[in-house]
Amino acid sequence: MAESAEIPFAVRFLCSAFATCFAEFCTIPLDVAKVRLQLQKRVSSLNGGGSPKYKGLLSTVTTIAREEGLFSLWKGIIPGLHRQCLYGGLRIGLYEPVRDYISGGYYFGSLLLLSKIMAGLITGAIAILVANPTDLVKVRLQADGMPSVGLQRRYSGAFDAYHTIVKQEGLLGLWTGVGPNIARNSIINAAELASYDHIKEIILNTFGFTDGVLAHALAGLGAGFFAVFIGSPVDVIKSRLMGDSIYRDTLDCFFKTLNTEGFLAFYKGFFPNFIRLGLWNLIMFLTFEQLKRYLW
Repeated sequence: MAESAEIPFAVRFLCSAFATCFAEFCTIPLDVAKVRLQLQKRVSSLNGGGSPKYKGLLSTVTTIAREEGLFSLWKGIIPGLHRQCLYGGLRIGLYEPVRDYISGGYYFGSLLLLSKIMAGLITGAIAILVANPTDLVKVRLQADGMPSVGLQRRYSGAFDAYHTIVKQEGLLGLWTGVGPNIARNSIINAAELASYDHIKEIILNTFGFTDGVLAHALAGLGAGFFAVFIGSPVDVIKSRLMGDSIYRDTLDCFFKTLNTEGFLAFYKGFFPNFIRLGLWNLIMFLTFEQLKRYLW
């Protein structure tokens, strides 16, 4: 990503926002399935030991489509696109200037890797602080109408969700879960952007790849894997805090989940999440890189 350091922020923001929105639209059915799997608790705590309603990615997708309609797989797409315009545009658009400022222009060794990680943490935190209301509404809509986890349908759409949350919980209610959300998104952003940046650099400099589609695709898939592996535990806590009201705070959610479901619960939905984020990163980085070349 270093070659685009001189591109104006407005162009980077536009490319980032469009690329992330396009990737979001293509992969949100898998995101809906991921959220449902994460919010689903052990059946023993719900109905005394029956089989879980959702058992895997394909099963979850087909169950949702059959019971709620095909378009329900795009639940949360409007706030999802709102989120990506703000969060995606800011985190990626700001990444290179912040990285270059931290590194001071020294492009070598571990110093550059550390600057990439720090830049990802900072820009992820700034971006999600702005975009948290859109993320909250997206998760609420995806979780809406899940009787299997005790949640009733509450919202008729994205704008109704914004209005209802403000009316019932106050304006600051739109920033519910902002603490774990900042932690989750700064960590995942650092893992995603730093790994993409670093893997792409290794592919180009060590293995002699040209700076083209194949290099971008390999680096994007690698970024997706690292983002999911590192961010899954925080992602599960974030989804549960935003979608369920039984937890007081982050620590309460962490210990209740650990005590009742075990450590592996923090990787619930790992494979659908990896499939989604791997595909998401593949689409996003390919689109982003091509747009940069076209516009600048």
